[in-house]
Amino acid sequence: MFIQTESTPNPATLKFLPGQTVMDMGTADFPSAESASASPLAQRLFAVSGTTGVFLGSDFVTVTKADDTDWDHIKPALLGAIMEHFQSGAPVLSDGQSGAVAQGDYDAADESIVVQIKELLDTRVRPAVAQDGGDITFHGFDRGIVYLHMKGACAGCPSSTLTLKMGIENLLRHYIPEVVEVRPVAA
Repeated sequence: MFIQTESTPNPATLKFLPGQTVMDMGTADFPSAESASASPLAQRLFAVSGTTGVFLGSDFVTVTKADDTDWDHIKPALLGAIMEHFQSGAPVLSDGQSGAVAQGDYDAADESIVVQIKELLDTRVRPAVAQDGGDITFHGFDRGIVYLHMKGACAGCPSSTLTLKMGIENLLRHYIPEVVEVRPVAA
């Protein structure tokens, strides 16, 4: 098994590409070791000292490290943990668990607008964000304001505000006149 790595716009997060499917559907975000009980893979990665976050995408794993940890010190252990996991045949998520697929909060009268927002996010935004090792999910729509949740490499990225405001907000406002602003939300 050969695992490729890619840097992300977030210097604290590295993207690992194991060359096979990680998540069949949805994504899974583990912002702490305590939240990783549903994933044997995430638990292995949190066992590596210095790991502060794990995000699982369709064909990638992103790992976030502590600020005082150097990639040169933990990258070999993370590669080993990912390789061991996939060679063991253990599931990525425990039985009965599945990836998150966001629904979001919105007024029923805004259903057609929300459908358009989700379509643009799924076709134009999420593929680009996944390239950077993260994900963005719809969280809600209220009086012209779209609430989005950034996960994985995007969660702590220094350029995430710029991505939201200049990229996603401009895109949504261009195609959907009812959108006036995009705001991030914490999980």
